[in-house]
Amino acid sequence: MPFTLPLSSKAIDFSLPATDKKNYTLGSFKEAKALVIFFTCNHCPYVVSSDEITRTTAEKHRKNGVVFVGINSNSKNTYEDDSFEHMIERMELHQFPWVYLYDESQEVAKKYGALRTPHFFLFDRERKLIYCGRGIDSPRDPSKMTINDLDRAIEEYLQGKPISTPLTNPIGCNVKWEGKDPHWMPEEACDLK
Repeated sequence: MPFTLPLSSKAIDFSLPATDKKNYTLGSFKEAKALVIFFTCNHCPYVVSSDEITRTTAEKHRKNGVVFVGINSNSKNTYEDDSFEHMIERMELHQFPWVYLYDESQEVAKKYGALRTPHFFLFDRERKLIYCGRGIDSPRDPSKMTINDLDRAIEEYLQGKPISTPLTNPIGCNVKWEGKDPHWMPEEACDLK
């Protein structure tokens, strides 16, 4: 069984608190024409460096009914900066155009098979997975970016085209699993490094 949710899988439900003090489930976004669920955090340099690209992609497609949902599943005991309190501070500072959810138990990350931060999952209107992987090809240094895979996948979907590259390897820091070495990755995922 693959660790990461395979293409064509249905989105898995969740119930998580957000930095806006509300609780959200998959159904909270039922009106979205497409849904981008991405695993992210507060401290990872790949996230921090590429967040503005993600913002641009989210804002560009919002008018077309594409909704972005960020989920932080990192253990605050591994990185204190990834605590819920720091999530709230980060959203207040940056005002990102997505809901920012806290997966403290890490159960949602395990169900989706999140490998790195950031790791993007694009679902169509029926909530079938049509793209999974990186946002851009150089998240640590966006000045060297040659392709925005996520943006391309969203564009192709909105135009009714097949996704030309539906699967890419996510680029970023490993998800910080509770009680594990910060560099640990599930054995099933090792071939995706």
